[in-house]
Formats: sequence, C-alpha cells, structure tokens
Amino acid sequence: PVIALAVWTHLMWFWMYATRIPAMFAARIKLDPNVPNGQLLVRLPPRVRWKADNYNHLFEQPTVFYAVALALAVMGQGSGINATLAWAYVGLRIAHSTWQALVNNITVRFALFVLSALTLMALTCSAARALF
Repeated sequence: PVIALAVWTHLMWFWMYATRIPAMFAARIKLDPNVPNGQLLVRLPPRVRWKADNYNHLFEQPTVFYAVALALAVMGQGSGINATLAWAYVGLRIAHSTWQALVNNITVRFALFVLSALTLMALTCSAARALF
C-alpha cells in the first residue's frame, strides 16, 4: 500500500502538469518571478487547478499514513487487518484524488476524505496497540 500510494502521487504529478502546462500556454501566462505564483495560476480554469490542489493534498494527511504503515511493517504487524486498513486507505485516497480532479463536488469529496481519515485513525490505533 505504501508503494501504491507513492506511485499514485507520481501519477497525479504527471496529470497535473499534463493539464497545467497546456492551460498556461492557452492563457498566455508568462512566468514572472516578481508575481506571486497564486496570482499567475488563478487565471487557469478550475478543472486544471483541481489537479494541483489534489497533488498538494497528497503531501498532507498521507504523510501520517506513510509513517504509520512503515512503523507497522518494522514491528512485523503489517499483515491481516492492518494490511486491509492500509489498502482501504490507499483506495479511498485514490478515489478522493480522482473525484477532486474530475468532478470536485465538495460534499462527496469531503465524505471520501472523512472515510479515509477514519481508516487512517483505525490504522494508527492498531499500531499504538501493537506498540504498547
């Protein structure tokens, strides 16, 4: 699951730039180091910005997942229910990414986020039980 989420993060990077670079050319955005990045990118269509927003999200909560999943593996507790929870977390994050990048209905996106957060909390509790 750790490798799968890392691969997904890289795929989102490619998807982000595959849509962002053509959109920047279409909008005739000139890269100027004196203009804050946010002011340049706000001229891009929302559907383009959604991919970048999600790419950034993959460096927030998932960092906790990486730490917990690797700790479980080091403790020899990476199988069974922990593996199931880890794969569920990865699946929910991929669903969240796909939804945000394509549709971005915030109600559904939030539900996917909450489900993934609760799954990560369960995985963290399992790791804490194994440790203590």
